[in-house]
Amino acid sequence: MFNSSKLQPILLAWLLLTGTLTYSQSRHSKTSAFTSYKGLVMAGYQGWFNAPDDGGGRGWNHYTSHGKFEPGYTNIDIWPDVSEYKKTYKTPFKHADGSYAYLYSSHDASSTETHFKWMQQYGIDGVFVQRFIGDVQRGHGKAHNDVVLGNVLKYAQKYNRAVSVMYDLSGMQAGGDSLVIKDWKHLVDSLKLTNQGNKQTYLYHNGKPLVAVWGIGFNDHRRYGLTEAEKIIDFLKNDPVYGGCSVLLGVPTYWRDFGNDTEKDPHLHDVLRKADIIHPWFVGRYNEASYPQFKHRIAEDIAWCKANKLDYVPVVFPGFSWHNMNPRSPQNQIPRNRGQFYWKQITGAISSGAEMLYVAMFDEVDEGTAILKASKNPPVGLSNFVKYEDGIPNDYYLYLTGYAGKILRKQIPFQDSIPPPNSKKR
Repeated sequence: MFNSSKLQPILLAWLLLTGTLTYSQSRHSKTSAFTSYKGLVMAGYQGWFNAPDDGGGRGWNHYTSHGKFEPGYTNIDIWPDVSEYKKTYKTPFKHADGSYAYLYSSHDASSTETHFKWMQQYGIDGVFVQRFIGDVQRGHGKAHNDVVLGNVLKYAQKYNRAVSVMYDLSGMQAGGDSLVIKDWKHLVDSLKLTNQGNKQTYLYHNGKPLVAVWGIGFNDHRRYGLTEAEKIIDFLKNDPVYGGCSVLLGVPTYWRDFGNDTEKDPHLHDVLRKADIIHPWFVGRYNEASYPQFKHRIAEDIAWCKANKLDYVPVVFPGFSWHNMNPRSPQNQIPRNRGQFYWKQITGAISSGAEMLYVAMFDEVDEGTAILKASKNPPVGLSNFVKYEDGIPNDYYLYLTGYAGKILRKQIPFQDSIPPPNSKKR
């Protein structure tokens, strides 16, 4: 007679050896040098700029406007200061003295290293590397994004900066959740994203690798919806091999009360409760004059999240301008005011109870939100560029960002007044 009890120990041993059991399947390292987002100031990192002959095969990607890159045609409103980059590219733009202006390419490893060296120098904790799902499926876009992320992982390790992936679902079609899942598997298997040992610098939260998914609950006629969002969350949370992750969800500004930019489906809150961190988008929602009336929303958001056992991270941004991309929009639409606008948001978020911050963005020169070093002598002519104000050094916003981290972690006293550019505390 067949004795099944004798088979059970044999079957268990086989499962353990083959890794079939859930606990032995995970592709992620147990921990990281960065075990929590709390206490950190992280910035968004686009990494999407290309130049001809950089090896990416994308031309002047993200510098162009209407397929052209020449005076009168560009998408960027801030011209980066490239004096510290090892490799730069000559452009058709000229300075006032007639000399040609140069730009960097995100495709070059040396550009990535320059950025991470700055992060370490100024005390910025790390970045969320953006992956637009429409751009990472195939071809030059996928190849470029993989190169950038590979370089980010290398230099994040070298300069001990935290790094996480942020999927931006903008442009995703219905059923596109399968593309996110496929790409995450690719990153874990091919780039060893989360399995480079327990001293890796991939950002963990609540003891698990943190994955950000941006674009949940917006009412701007997206072709995907909460169904796709739930499938992505459930995969990242529960898949026995590639799951076991913490999830940050990028949501509209008025997500909590189903206001202006938010779809009115009550199921949105059910979906959000599956996450670990809620991250509302604030860029362009206020300026320096209207921010004080907006600030109360952060405290109310935090209260909702605490009641639902979720963490919360607000956005802060230094200013906004996208005139060259959208000529009908005024240049310098949301002025920086010598850092005052940025500092009001930083202190407002911390005093409202924020335990972590997200800076939009490290390198977003397209929309004028970048904190990287900007040229004090941009090109002249048919395209106009926003300069950091007179008397403000080109590294001021890097400095303020690092200073914010010290206040957030209570390493220095909280202060409403903005640190001056010539502060001895630098």
